[in-house]
Amino acid sequence: MHEMSIALAVVDQVEEAARSHGATAVRTVRLRIGELAGVVPDALAFSFQLACEGTVLEGAALVTEPVPGRARCEACADEWAVGMPPRLCCPECGQATAELVAGRELRIAAVEWDDDPADVRVRQPISEEG
Repeated sequence: MHEMSIALAVVDQVEEAARSHGATAVRTVRLRIGELAGVVPDALAFSFQLACEGTVLEGAALVTEPVPGRARCEACADEWAVGMPPRLCCPECGQATAELVAGRELRIAAVEWDDDPADVRVRQPISEEG
């Protein structure tokens, strides 16, 4: 299950950023996940909770934002939602020269943490990579 390795990487990145900013706890982690990224959201949520145990993220909520897959035709510049399973032939001209422009994302979009009990900070984004 690669969702556990993703969860561990996210927890490591967020924990490092939180500690470097003096955060005492992380409340929320928001991830942008492309529909073509091959991630099962329920498996990621389960793995995330396990990966958070014993860290400043323990008890943090994971919020996932789906990113629809989009492609662009190199021949006619038409752009369309690829859907699942992906449709990579251009619906306008029929060419199979599509470039995926969205839908493979897996990145941390925002993190909410406590610097102290009365002060909540939001950092957007702490990383451009997932």
